[in-house]
Amino acid sequence: MASVVRYFGGVKLGAGGLVRAYTDAVAQALLSADKIPMVHKIELTCSVPYALEGRVRREIELAQAELLNVAHGAEVTLTLRLPQTRAADLVACLNEAGTGRLAWATPLQAHAAAVDN
Repeated sequence: MASVVRYFGGVKLGAGGLVRAYTDAVAQALLSADKIPMVHKIELTCSVPYALEGRVRREIELAQAELLNVAHGAEVTLTLRLPQTRAADLVACLNEAGTGRLAWATPLQAHAAAVDN
């Protein structure tokens, strides 16, 4: 979104001149603005036995995912956030590390479908 404020009123530029002036102001601002890439992130939640908590936390840290929440109940439930492009690799890595004892709250495919829609 861009906003241009004009302090001088009047009609000297005409409609076409006014549009060109606004367009040029936005274009000049965009040329000097810092560009920040947009990174789509995904949140994942998994449950693991207490014995695997340390290993799963290490894998999350190695993947540079953000650990949002940890809940200790019958099992340890971890909620994490990471770039969507790296999610499939981390899920595969954690599934392997969990040797079938790791449960995902929502399958990765469901998250991908929700983001695509």
